[in-house]
Amino acid sequence: MGGTLAHGSALGSESGSEPAPGPASGTDAAAPQPSARSSDTITFEQIRERAYELWERNHRPEGFEIEFWLLAERELRKERDRRKADAAPAAPRSDPPPA
Repeated sequence: MGGTLAHGSALGSESGSEPAPGPASGTDAAAPQPSARSSDTITFEQIRERAYELWERNHRPEGFEIEFWLLAERELRKERDRRKADAAPAAPRSDPPPA
């Protein structure tokens, strides 16, 4: 792996010459719709952006790409789980209140 994270490049891509994924021309209708699961799905782009932010906040150390990637995933999962827990209605009590 290269020694630094480059903003806008995919982590794990040595050459950086891979084209950005996108719908092929004429296949827009067949493209998957990310909005259907957007609240539950953590995208590659979200992880990449968070990993880059963490790397920058830590003064851009070399050789820690995987650690920042994994930390970014962990943070995003915890945030998602916290949002789900906050959005879930409180379970009704099965015991009647004491008289």
